[in-house]
Amino acid sequence: MKKGTRKINEMRDHYDFTEGVRGKYARRYAEGTNVVMLDPDVARDFPNREAVNETLRAVAQIVRIQEKRRERGNKTVSPDRRSVAIRAQRKRSRSGRG
Repeated sequence: MKKGTRKINEMRDHYDFTEGVRGKYARRYAEGTNVVMLDPDVARDFPNREAVNETLRAVAQIVRIQEKRRERGNKTVSPDRRSVAIRAQRKRSRSGRG
């Protein structure tokens, strides 16, 4: 049995799209996807989905750590720690390294 010699781009007769609405589900589909186009130089460094996700997770973790540090702010050094720092500085200055 021979296969038909139909052109690839040719629509079959039994399909009827006269009642169809173009792009009916396009908005709903777009809301559920998150496609990002990488520049060619970036795509060379991140050849697959796993590489991109692993790197983004690491960056996100770094950002969270930095935000926590900023929230804490610059706390004053406790008196105990201050005296240790002063003694170390005096010791360095006496030895001529200071």
